[in-house]
Amino acid sequence: MKKFTSVSDVENLQEIIKKALQIKENPLSEPEKGKGKTIGLVFLNSSLRTRLSSQIAAQNLGLNMLTLNAAQEAWNLEFADGAVMNGDTVEHIKDAIEVLNQYCDIIAVRCFAGMKSKENDVNESILSQFEQHAKVPVVSLESATRHPLQSLADCITITENWQEERKPKVVLTWAPHIKPIAQAVGNSFTEWMQEMDVDFVITNPEGYDLDKKFTKDVKIIHDQEEALKDADFIYVKNWSSFDDYAAMPEVKENWMLTNEKLKNTNHAKVMHCLPVRRNVELSDEVMDGENSIIYQQAKNRIFSAQAVFSEILDELNSK
Repeated sequence: MKKFTSVSDVENLQEIIKKALQIKENPLSEPEKGKGKTIGLVFLNSSLRTRLSSQIAAQNLGLNMLTLNAAQEAWNLEFADGAVMNGDTVEHIKDAIEVLNQYCDIIAVRCFAGMKSKENDVNESILSQFEQHAKVPVVSLESATRHPLQSLADCITITENWQEERKPKVVLTWAPHIKPIAQAVGNSFTEWMQEMDVDFVITNPEGYDLDKKFTKDVKIIHDQEEALKDADFIYVKNWSSFDDYAAMPEVKENWMLTNEKLKNTNHAKVMHCLPVRRNVELSDEVMDGENSIIYQQAKNRIFSAQAVFSEILDELNSK
């Protein structure tokens, strides 16, 4: 693996899921693999699970770590090409990345959607610069349009919770929120589910369809009750409008998942990437109930990151 920014960077999804589950059984099985190498974890946005799981994964592999909270601890960064930097930006991103090239063997970066320019977000205006200027492998810790380490953890979680021979029905359901949220998790989960052997359905209100670049031929149902029927897994996540970018069209129906809605399912396991606004996106009764595998999903973030870092180290160590 030369980099990790989407499912297309994974040669064999089932093999990396298998590897992650083996790592989960013995997280310290490769304590020397990263010896003498350094990973730079660059955060342009807030993080809890991504930060901690990446740090644990790196430690388990013996990697040195540099963690930079770029939005708080670095110089104000300029991202525009050809910018005349006579304002409040002090360092251009291409210069910062060139320095990281000198210090790191792997660069992992977290950069959210700005939610102001659809063009900038769709074109990954920040992550694309890391990919362009980095001379070492780049790992996405979430970007404007995708959250691949989360999606790999989701695949791991579904795999270890499904033992039947038939395909599980997996439903991605939109949930309410108080502010516009990017489509990255929804996009990414959709992309990865199409590589899994599952019956996958998306349900969201009118006006909230995801980018067709990600949904492709996936069935989209605007009636949540219909979509949830016989579901085995339900992934709850909010996102704002893609077509009317970052808008929040009015939704009159109640889309928050409750135990009453679960009665229509096949005793579905409930997933969420966290953080969650309780009793807005997801009710307490579901969040804390027997159907929830949300914390298991969060723990698997360690093993998704460790599997990816291990694969990249294999590539680096082979040179």
